[in-house]
Amino acid sequence: MQSNVENPNILERNLDISISQEKVQAEVNERLKRLATKIKIQGFRPGKVPLKIVSQQYGAKLHEEVLGEMLQKHFKEAVQQQNLRIVGSSTYFETKSAGENGADYEFSVKFEVYPDITVGDLTASSVNRPVVNIGDKEVEKTLQVLRKQRAQFISVDRPAALGDRVNIDYEGLIDGNSFRGGTAQDFTLVLGDGYILEDFENAIAGMSIGQEKSFQMAFPADYHDKDIAGKTATFNIKLNNVEEPVLAEIDGEFAKSLGIQDGDTQKMHEEIRLSLEREAFQRTRAKLKEQIMQCLLENTTCQVPKTLVEQEAQHLMQDAKNNLAAQGARTEDISLPLDSFRERAERRVKLGLILGELVKLHNLNVKPDQVRKYVEYYAQSYENPEQVMKWHYASPERLQEIEALVVEDNVVSWALDQVNVVDQEIAFEDLMGYSHTAA
Repeated sequence: MQSNVENPNILERNLDISISQEKVQAEVNERLKRLATKIKIQGFRPGKVPLKIVSQQYGAKLHEEVLGEMLQKHFKEAVQQQNLRIVGSSTYFETKSAGENGADYEFSVKFEVYPDITVGDLTASSVNRPVVNIGDKEVEKTLQVLRKQRAQFISVDRPAALGDRVNIDYEGLIDGNSFRGGTAQDFTLVLGDGYILEDFENAIAGMSIGQEKSFQMAFPADYHDKDIAGKTATFNIKLNNVEEPVLAEIDGEFAKSLGIQDGDTQKMHEEIRLSLEREAFQRTRAKLKEQIMQCLLENTTCQVPKTLVEQEAQHLMQDAKNNLAAQGARTEDISLPLDSFRERAERRVKLGLILGELVKLHNLNVKPDQVRKYVEYYAQSYENPEQVMKWHYASPERLQEIEALVVEDNVVSWALDQVNVVDQEIAFEDLMGYSHTAA
């Protein structure tokens, strides 16, 4: 057997394999002889079946089997001799010569190899580390948000104002035509929650029960529905009902509603503080990780195997379809072009390769105690932490997800020792990306 490897580009390889027909036939003959001693064919005693008949019935199948085994064996040997790290599993071989007239069998296989990765110097890079103070002010803001979320609404006979829950009928037209999502009956919303566009909310504020109103509203140019983005609609609204919120008192009953069984309000404050500290820690770590990953991408040059990108793009597309299906959408009616996922897929694949190289070079492998600490920390935010821990440890797949997160944390910790870290004070609500403002 002979082989020859060609390099069309940095990652692609063409491997030509030649296999002697004589050797294939010799192995086929050996297997036919062994088979002849075992098979039973009507009209012949066991072990006395003529080799010619055995060959007629089983020769073609054995020939295919032997050729396939030799091809795979030689391919594996050639890859090992060349010290090639193959991407994926190569199972497709192109036949260049089928061994006519006693000639050797010749095959060609194309595959990709993993790239060489060298992470550049990170010492010139800087990342901003958010520093947030969790004090009484943040706890109080959170309490006000919790009061708002648990508010009871009572009907009132007055004009609608921000913070009220209103019920409306509305119809919208663009150039005299109705449009998707532009009409609804008995629609309920809380003014000021940001569920709908601010201009629409402002048009409702000040209306009285039973009042009808017509107004024009321009949709933003970046509106999520591209069919109506940037267009102006005429809306007709009727206000059916107005309810104002009644906030609960911050007392023992309120504490119990938050899971403090004995209703201790001091304990409630401490639990909220701990919860905010956990949220701040997780968000700070996430922001640091995002910056570190970008530093690694910017300081590492490597080719990304097309095979892995295609696989990841397919995975992302399937995830998107599953999410849409979970929201009740008919995915068969939705077109999700694979090209729209390739850029994100390439980024994820490249990061995965970089992380794998850093783990190998700097011994950043996951240790069992790290996984346990991660699960313990995660479980503390639940009412029954022990049950949550058992749930994770009952599934190897769940533990693998945790291990992947711990690997990323190990790489982030290593990289933070390389880069210049600049502490940056930030308000808690800015860190979390929302405003803790009382109603």
